[in-house]
Amino acid sequence: MGNTIPSLFAGVVGRDPSLPFLTYYDDATGERTELSGATLANWVSKTANLLVDGCGLGPGDVAAVRLPPHWQTAAILLGAWTAGLNVTYGEPTAAGSDVEFASLAAAETGAPGPADRYVLGLAPMGLPMRGGVPAGWADYVAEVRQYGDHYPGPPGGAGTEDLVARARALGLPGGRLLVDAVAHPDPVEWLVGPLAAGASIVLSVNSDPEKLPGRAAAEGATAI
Repeated sequence: MGNTIPSLFAGVVGRDPSLPFLTYYDDATGERTELSGATLANWVSKTANLLVDGCGLGPGDVAAVRLPPHWQTAAILLGAWTAGLNVTYGEPTAAGSDVEFASLAAAETGAPGPADRYVLGLAPMGLPMRGGVPAGWADYVAEVRQYGDHYPGPPGGAGTEDLVARARALGLPGGRLLVDAVAHPDPVEWLVGPLAAGASIVLSVNSDPEKLPGRAAAEGATAI
């Protein structure tokens, strides 16, 4: 399946793009969003095209991702790696980065950052932000929708081999995996680990522990 994150993603999705790849639960809001491999791949390609064509970035540039575990976070991380960018995740500032993606709460901290900055409302159904966008920021959802569903650039992912090695060391099973993001907030655990195992993902945030066993059974997933 390859040793880079984009090649792992392509391998899992390529088996059957119509199958659910990432199912997202938020127990705080009751949201359930399910994305097939093809749908998430479209978001990944749009993000890569935004970074390359919209921001003029490429291999060696740095994306700062200040977002919680979320299906849109998966699209941004995979899109950045696909475009060949390096990624810093969850750091308090975006110092030294070339592009930044942040939640509204993180964007409102007022920390200085790069010229290209995208804020996410993380609304259900991938809707654009409601209300105003902070000064100096653009709405990721509104912007990324303008870009193509296919990324024609060269294969990215160089430099992600160490992340893949860390993910494989977790020894996760294949199939379908339920990941509680409260216990596993690191993308190596909730995103790259399942990819390295060839698995699809059920991502649970703000999890009610009492709901997790039933959710795993309903989704046909193994809880990790």
